[in-house]
Amino acid sequence: MNRYLIVLFILFTLLIYSSPVQAQVKILTEAAPAAGGFSAARLARLDSGMSNWVNQKWVNGSVVLIARHGKIVFYKAHGYNDLNTKVPLDKNGIFRVASQTKALTTVAVMMLWEEGKFSLDDPVSRFIPSFANQKVLNTFNAKDTTYTTVPAKRPVTIRDLLTHTSGLGYPAIGPPAESAIYAKNYMTGGVGVKGQKLSDAMTRLGSLPLFFQPGEQWKYGLNMDVLGYLIEKWSGLTLEDFFQKRICQPLGMKDTYFNVPPEKAPRLVNFFLGDSTGRIQKQNSVFGGALDMNFPLQKHDYFSGGGGLSSTIYDYAVFLQMLLNGGEYNGVRLLARNTVRLMTMNQIGDLSPNVGDHASDNKFGFGFLVISENGSRFTPSQAGTYSWGGVFSTSYWVDPKEDMLVLIYRQMWGPYVANTDKAFKPLVYQAIND
Repeated sequence: MNRYLIVLFILFTLLIYSSPVQAQVKILTEAAPAAGGFSAARLARLDSGMSNWVNQKWVNGSVVLIARHGKIVFYKAHGYNDLNTKVPLDKNGIFRVASQTKALTTVAVMMLWEEGKFSLDDPVSRFIPSFANQKVLNTFNAKDTTYTTVPAKRPVTIRDLLTHTSGLGYPAIGPPAESAIYAKNYMTGGVGVKGQKLSDAMTRLGSLPLFFQPGEQWKYGLNMDVLGYLIEKWSGLTLEDFFQKRICQPLGMKDTYFNVPPEKAPRLVNFFLGDSTGRIQKQNSVFGGALDMNFPLQKHDYFSGGGGLSSTIYDYAVFLQMLLNGGEYNGVRLLARNTVRLMTMNQIGDLSPNVGDHASDNKFGFGFLVISENGSRFTPSQAGTYSWGGVFSTSYWVDPKEDMLVLIYRQMWGPYVANTDKAFKPLVYQAIND
């Protein structure tokens, strides 16, 4: 009898220890580099690098936050928010994060998917009727902007929007035909929009031609703006209210807004433009004056799911830690861990995204660029790392295998900003010391 009891005990023990164990949910806390497996001496190289970028006039300044195993091992700013008066850049400044809005939109969509509001393979036309019976551009006459179309082989689905495989384009940054068709129909990139309603714009978009057959290519487009509108339809809230009530407030993100409150206006970081001589100047507007860079302070109700938010680097780090935790942060679960898995894995099959370094070697999930095993040979980031950024020079990545999130925020365009990106990633990974 004792022999049988021993066997049962062994089997019971094996069952317990072979069962999947949930990783501890981590809350961001500032700590010494060693607590996150970093070398303080090697991280000092990043400090020096950030200072050198300013001295070499690559950028006016930058803010960096690195967290590993939930420990913030680096959270610093270097440089200036006003080059004339030498006012330092504040690490708690509010930045225009532009396309980093897309990750919050993706999370909001998947929260509603978990609630059963839609299926990923539902046609968009089920919710926005103008997307029914869509056409695909066939020929375009640049002289008078007329065009011909062919029928779409199948409807655009929610999955197509999440993966940028719908056939939609982006105003002003696409090829001539795309830009002309969108301009003629008053389509915008969604930031600083005045005198339009999101519902009207997205309804118009559905009546315009696609630029390839759904599911057959990858193209960065207005997909997240459409999803932002769908979030409003599915939830009964504006996108601004959904983000605040369902994501930002539960996670404790206190500085993330479509409309930055007047009392926080002094924290909005200035925007700069540099040239090849190293001259860096503050810009009150960009795109030939079309976009006032104070747009986050100008009250508006056109909420772009693709690009309208402003935030701090710390707030966004909290959001990323929630994803790294498998959808939970500080006792609040926004998503199931397998939903996060869906979002951060290859969702485009044999297609490849056409943006970013070595794009043809990487993949795309729901709202994120994903480094493939093949793509990882070009970078110290491990396969499975997911990332994105914003047009005003903010970016982030999450490396799940390293249990690490990294953000670098700047507010500047210029010929040398890319130099900081090339220098930055090696400086992060060389400091890991475990």
